[in-house]
Amino acid sequence: MKNEESLIATLLRLVAAMLPFILFGLIYTSMRYLPSYEFRPVDIQDLYEAERALFGITLQDGSVATPNEWFALHTSTVADCLAGIFYICWVPLPLAFAFFLFFTGRRELCFRFASAFLLVNLIGFVGYYIHPAAPPWYVMRFGFEPIYDTGGYVAGLGRFDELIHLPVFTTIYSGNANVFAAVPSLHAAYCPVACYYAMKAHQRTWTLVLALFSAGIWWTAIYSGHHYTIDVLLGVATAILGLTVYESFLMRTGWWRRGFNAYVSRLN
Repeated sequence: MKNEESLIATLLRLVAAMLPFILFGLIYTSMRYLPSYEFRPVDIQDLYEAERALFGITLQDGSVATPNEWFALHTSTVADCLAGIFYICWVPLPLAFAFFLFFTGRRELCFRFASAFLLVNLIGFVGYYIHPAAPPWYVMRFGFEPIYDTGGYVAGLGRFDELIHLPVFTTIYSGNANVFAAVPSLHAAYCPVACYYAMKAHQRTWTLVLALFSAGIWWTAIYSGHHYTIDVLLGVATAILGLTVYESFLMRTGWWRRGFNAYVSRLN
């Protein structure tokens, strides 16, 4: 009986520690009911032209392609396999790190990481509504005309599904809650946030793994046609902004710190 009570208590504390992740999931899912394109016009061509002007690659015929278009012409089985491995970990790896912190007794840092993760997402979500933007695959498929009822698309990650003969990414992207949410790329933000807290926890292995997957996800976002380089850079900037606001402002603000400490005291 005592073991069962102890297990239930631990599970309740785990849910409490992971509450920011749960809120993130609920808020993201709810965005399908409030599409960003209903609030502001979708940026399709201007973003594409900016990407080509800043990061364009000159092809043999003299035309200038975006990095996404260049990668679409230079795919390989090895690159497709690596892309799938990197991108499937964009949320699971930070979550695994949070579980690691919780079950190794670092519950204060676990909730701190989860809270900062939520703040980074909220900043990114605001960006989606301020500047709705189409991903590169949209331009490759439909050009520059807005088609607002467009569903999610697997893009280059479909090649990974073909390699393993399972519709992993096809299933994930068929339920995409917000197609016109390319800027900033929150895929690019998650592992760097986790990496920051891995450094704070003095976890060298976790830091190296998260740093590697950060770079891998940045590359995959462009390689697979899901994000422009601009999106990725703004995603990294969102992570930095969120961490700066959280650590340098909120955690040094009396009312937040008191509430944070009171909440964390219940996790131990």
